[in-house]
Amino acid sequence: MTPFLLVLSSPSGGGKSTIARQLLQGREDLAYSVSATTRPPRAGEADGVAYHFLESAEFERRVAAGEFLEWAEYAGHRYGTLRAEVERILAGGRHAVLDIEVAGARQVRERFPAAVQVFILPPSGEVLVERLRHRGTEAPDALRRRLEQAAEELRAAVEYDYTVVNDDLVFAVEQVAAIIDAETRRTRRQPDLPARVLDLRRDVLLAAAQFGGTVPLPKE
Repeated sequence: MTPFLLVLSSPSGGGKSTIARQLLQGREDLAYSVSATTRPPRAGEADGVAYHFLESAEFERRVAAGEFLEWAEYAGHRYGTLRAEVERILAGGRHAVLDIEVAGARQVRERFPAAVQVFILPPSGEVLVERLRHRGTEAPDALRRRLEQAAEELRAAVEYDYTVVNDDLVFAVEQVAAIIDAETRRTRRQPDLPARVLDLRRDVLLAAAQFGGTVPLPKE
């Protein structure tokens, strides 16, 4: 099996991070790609675990060197996904999981076209508003701006390979897990498939020869 990069996106409150955590807790074939950031560590955050903490000059150097699959700036700090982090996970035989915004997913699509991208949809606008209100962390003006951004991000759903409606969390996680399983079985991700098929063809032809005649065995 050839592992792949799984990208999960949604508007704020859509549930991409929660679904990612549930998948990572329940599957050993997945690993989370730790992002890099220029913001300082908060209490209890360890470098390489919460984030790869980089100085601004080092972040910029890596951007210029093409080391990021995607990056963006939020609240005066830069955040991004290092290509080496994703490649390390894939080289270890596990699928790499990213939960990123639409703009970042577009960059990944351009630079890593083999990635599998899933957009998480809220079941309704009312549910999305309620989820954001339930957080209780934003003033009405900030909430309005976040909802306006969500409306714009929802337009990007058609750009993704799959969409999953996060109405019931358990079912939504199961749906994304089914996508992972299906993508794993794609013929291009099974490097041993030609050899398996060749062995099967030989077995079948040897069985056919028992019914009389000489059957040439395939070599490739």
